[in-house]
Amino acid sequence: MPEEVVQEQKHKKKKRRKKHYFLRLLIIIALIVGAVYALRSELFDVREFKVSGNNYYTAAQIQQMSGLVTGVNMFEQKLGPAKDALLANPYMKTVSLKRVPMGTIEIIVEERTEYACLPDEGQFVIIDEEGMVLRIADEEPVLPVLDGMEINKKDPGSPLDVDQSYLLSNSLELLKVMDDNDLYFKKIMVSTVTVKAYIYDDLYCEGKPEHITAQMPAVKRLIEEQYAQGITRGVIKVGKDNYIAFSPKLD
Repeated sequence: MPEEVVQEQKHKKKKRRKKHYFLRLLIIIALIVGAVYALRSELFDVREFKVSGNNYYTAAQIQQMSGLVTGVNMFEQKLGPAKDALLANPYMKTVSLKRVPMGTIEIIVEERTEYACLPDEGQFVIIDEEGMVLRIADEEPVLPVLDGMEINKKDPGSPLDVDQSYLLSNSLELLKVMDDNDLYFKKIMVSTVTVKAYIYDDLYCEGKPEHITAQMPAVKRLIEEQYAQGITRGVIKVGKDNYIAFSPKLD
């Protein structure tokens, strides 16, 4: 085949390739423009929020705290700042947000739970089971009261700071074991020597936190025995070496 013909064929192939490349480029550009247009259309406007894991706050309150709104394109709403806004609330332990086509944003939260309170200057510092301050209340809530600790710092959203922090950790551990044994102490009077854990106003358990914690099942049995007899006044004294005794006389 003459050289001129070969060169001519090669030239035609190159032209066809260029046309194909240009056509593909146009298709890609059209797809990108179409995708951008679709993502910005009303199809992706937020129409609802699905909130889960909440207990203390309502779904509407959580949505409001997030700053997210309906009627705005879901890709124009910034989830990062919304998450930060929610986590700024002391009750929010973890927060997760995600977009769900079409037009839904899911907000999944894990809230901190009110666990106990400490009286302080006529108010009550409400904490969770980890000792995190949730809020300051003017009225006493229906929670176990931890009394006898000197509070240094009580900022909501921060760990409670008290003198001799072991007193707080011991009290929280005592409450946890109490919960595990299906008992309720309405008040725990704390000191550096012993604690008084009140079941009723005139019936309490007295001893070192570690002794009461270790013997909680025996304490529960004794409380149930006294309750069955209609006894709601007295002291359950708990000591080392599994010592436990009941006295009808209050100290």
